[in-house]
Amino acid sequence: MRFYHFEIVIEEAEDEGCSVYRPSLPGCFSNGRTTLEARRNMRDAIRQHVAALLAHGAPV
Repeated sequence: MRFYHFEIVIEEAEDEGCSVYRPSLPGCFSNGRTTLEARRNMRDAIRQHVAALLAHGAPV
């Protein structure tokens, strides 16, 4: 198993919650009600995004 480390950007939404994205993985983003929930959701989003890249032979 390979491990990757990605920096993420968390922004508080104007209404409720947070949005989070990874600038170097275009199209990979998530959200959550709290920063902790947003981080957990982003971890899953990154896993799925990286798995799709690897499945299609694209560089990570």
